[in-house]
Amino acid sequence: MDKIYKNSLFSLAEIKIQYNSGIKTADRIKITQPEDAFKLFWDLWDKDSIEHIEEVKLMLLNRTNFVLGYVNLSKGGVAGSVIDIKVLLQYAIKSNAHGLIMAHNHPSGNPFPSESDKMITRKVKEALNLVDIQLLDHLIITPDKSFKSIIYGN
Repeated sequence: MDKIYKNSLFSLAEIKIQYNSGIKTADRIKITQPEDAFKLFWDLWDKDSIEHIEEVKLMLLNRTNFVLGYVNLSKGGVAGSVIDIKVLLQYAIKSNAHGLIMAHNHPSGNPFPSESDKMITRKVKEALNLVDIQLLDHLIITPDKSFKSIIYGN
């Protein structure tokens, strides 16, 4: 239970930052190329909704690109999903990530990034740079098991 400081004028809740993966370093998955990230994201995606609902997921990595964990960041509608950068930063900082790979699906099957996709990629990259965390990639995943990198264009 968190401690609460009380006096006659105010009360303050103690805030703690904690991350425990419970996974040995030797058992972690290493990402060496965009295809590695895509395969892992594909396995995490709900195939029953990939053609219907746009979702955003994060993969958090340590300094040597071993996966610390993943986050289901948001679910949206057919044509979009909201990315709250403040929440994204909370996950990245709390996990002590050095790098982050973001992915979202296009239910339409179109693998090419929209202007909104490019804009949010720039905003996320700028926000992460402020706290010395790298946006390593942003993938668009399609229902036909293909992907495009917004950052690298492949």
